[in-house]
Amino acid sequence: MRRVAIIGAAGRDFHVFNTVYRGSREHKLVAFLMTQIPIPNRRYPPSLSGVPEGIPIYTWRSYEELTRYLRELRVDEAVLAYSDLLYEEVGHIISAVLASGATFKIHGPNDTYLDSIKPVVAVTATRTGAGKSSVSREVARELTSRGLKVVAVRHPMPYRELEESVVEVFRKPEDLDKLTFEEREEYEQYVDMGIPVLAGVDYGQVLREAERHGDVVLWDGGNNDFPFFRPNFMIVVTDARRAGHEVGSFPGEVNLRLADAVIITKVSDAGRENVERVVANVKRVNPKATITKADLEVYVDRDIAGRRVLVIEDAPTVTHGGLPHAAGYIAAVKYGAVVVDPRPYAVGVIKKVYEEYGTGPVLPSLGYTPEQKRDLEETIRRVDADVVLLATPAKIERVVKIDKPTARVSWRLKVLEGPSVKELVNTFLERL
Repeated sequence: MRRVAIIGAAGRDFHVFNTVYRGSREHKLVAFLMTQIPIPNRRYPPSLSGVPEGIPIYTWRSYEELTRYLRELRVDEAVLAYSDLLYEEVGHIISAVLASGATFKIHGPNDTYLDSIKPVVAVTATRTGAGKSSVSREVARELTSRGLKVVAVRHPMPYRELEESVVEVFRKPEDLDKLTFEEREEYEQYVDMGIPVLAGVDYGQVLREAERHGDVVLWDGGNNDFPFFRPNFMIVVTDARRAGHEVGSFPGEVNLRLADAVIITKVSDAGRENVERVVANVKRVNPKATITKADLEVYVDRDIAGRRVLVIEDAPTVTHGGLPHAAGYIAAVKYGAVVVDPRPYAVGVIKKVYEEYGTGPVLPSLGYTPEQKRDLEETIRRVDADVVLLATPAKIERVVKIDKPTARVSWRLKVLEGPSVKELVNTFLERL
């Protein structure tokens, strides 16, 4: 029997186990090796794994530590089930695995797809922060306008007890009160539109529940992962400001090659050379995909001209997404505000984030733990600003004390060239 470890971040790794290894007689999963997510109890429980003692979860923080775990666990096969990586990072993980003596493996879409009895449209991206959520909203609006009941299914973010999170359904604002900021950023948009959004740990059960709720399943793929559900039509969002990442990230390039339609966002901010580079890359790796060029138009709900503003951005975009700033900073400049740099005022976890990432003069909306929320509140309190400009989709002001007036940034997709979202939805429905 082959001893297997799955390397991930509490998302695709559980899905790979559920679809490939659960109940296997040829393989024994000896561990999940994770980064980022603090899973309660550090064990994938017996009720979900089918293993009487459950499956241990270990955290690794360096490639050397990863190699050590694999050796100590006597792993024969190490499976990468991680998303939102640059190829350099993938190469380091491969080398760390092989240095342990184990075989490196990745399971592709056909191993892990779940088939739905309902039509599935997937919206994915090539990097975090590309504008996927804006496209997902427009697709949901367009389908709803046709009289179709849409149910959104989101890529997993299991921050709570796993046995209590097998299938999660969010319909009302109060359903979101127990969630982290990252979850609110992704779920709140659908709840505000009256569209149920589902997530969880076991996506076989999640899919069955989704099929009960809607005529069409919208797969909202986070962390530039490829879909868990086999799509009838796949839209991929890529970011002109990060030209080259569409063919330099994993599994972002996988999405690009699978796409039926590619939407390139932020084209007006990126410059002609970057846009042309992205277009050339798309045509080279996926000549059959349609290409849409678009902007994310930003709006602010109050006058901020001449005001000193503290910009709070969506955390994943300005941390592991690799952008120094995002929609909030762009809106502040567009509407004539003066951006106050929060970095000198940062405390605790927030200060460490600035040391680790190349985040610009904006404050990432970290709120996964009580400690992060506390340090976020204290950093906001210390910054000498007239207005806090909220550019995260989550209404964090409901759960974090902000001692200054606030303004909110919103953004919508504006198609400049190529097929519109309406035309893409037409194509999806015609295929059915």
